Amino acid sequence: MIFLPGDPDLDFSRIIKCVSGSLLQFSVNIFLNITDFSYISYAMETIELQQQLFQHLKENLPAHLSLVDELCSLLDLSADSVYRRIRGEKPITLTELRVICEKYRLSLDKLIQLQTDSVLFDAPGLSGSTPEFEDYLKGMLRQFHYFNSFEKREMFYLCKESTIWNFFLFPEMAAFKTFFWSKTINNQEKLRNKTFSYEEFPYHECFQLGQKVLEEFNQIPCVELWNQESLQSTINQLVYYKESGNFSSRKEYDRVLDSFQQLIDHLDLQTEKGVKFLPGANEVSYKAPIQFYVNEIILGSNNMVINLDGNSLTMVTYSVFHYLFTRDIRFRDKVMESFTTLLSRSTLISKTGEKDRNRFFNSLRDKVHNLSK
Repeated sequence: MIFLPGDPDLDFSRIIKCVSGSLLQFSVNIFLNITDFSYISYAMETIELQQQLFQHLKENLPAHLSLVDELCSLLDLSADSVYRRIRGEKPITLTELRVICEKYRLSLDKLIQLQTDSVLFDAPGLSGSTPEFEDYLKGMLRQFHYFNSFEKREMFYLCKESTIWNFFLFPEMAAFKTFFWSKTINNQEKLRNKTFSYEEFPYHECFQLGQKVLEEFNQIPCVELWNQESLQSTINQLVYYKESGNFSSRKEYDRVLDSFQQLIDHLDLQTEKGVKFLPGANEVSYKAPIQFYVNEIILGSNNMVINLDGNSLTMVTYSVFHYLFTRDIRFRDKVMESFTTLLSRSTLISKTGEKDRNRFFNSLRDKVHNLSK
């Protein structure tokens, strides 16, 4: 509507209504445009997050597995439906997101990039009853199979106590540790009134599993940081079992001590060579390299960082031989920052530092030898 000067129909109230209506329509148009822009931005951000999710899954899958095939099976979808979700053409549902997160141990707050101090850990074996130690070793073997499915892999270990698999280098020590963990830690009822004897409790199946774990572990290059107390817990266990009458005879006790000395000798030889291998192996079968450091002032905390084709797992032990792991990059960076600082204050004794290497392993031998007195 247009008003001219002198128009008899000129009415200020009508002018005000007209102007008000025009301003309202203008405001509504602006609001709708802003809303459309906000929706478009939200949709684009959602699509981007969805594409990042699938890219993250692809990067963390072993190279021989197909992401599309995995998702077809997991979500019961056709390949075409999966491809449309990967490209962001179709949004995934909350149910599909939950299934994916549960399957691949993903943190939802990490996916949507929430910056909090919370860290999501996975705890294998947390649900259900305490498994037999043989089942625990089977789970460990599967984990190492998974690690070795990646082309590039390396491990960093801050050692408060020797890794479990080292105790499976020799059968007598393997049997003693399995008996100890099963009776004293897992509180197995069938072992309540039993004493240790290698003849009665050889745990052949566990030893064979432990050897297979070692074969897998030996294929992973690693950096290990030890200290003088890294075998002290096992020494304390031997003293406790001896004094509490948990060895069937002095002969059985001495048998385990001999196996313990063999274990130390083998670790010494590996460190001298700078590679990992099973007892009795020749140089042809030597596997991945090991960098062995000794720190005289820090006990460590049994943390591991495992890098797999550019991605990482950080592992923390709890309740003696159980572990938690996370893919959180911030947590990995904190652990590696501390690890790197400690390395700078430690002594490398693998393939070099003969004097320091001999001093370290001889001190361990002396501790074990003193147990026989």
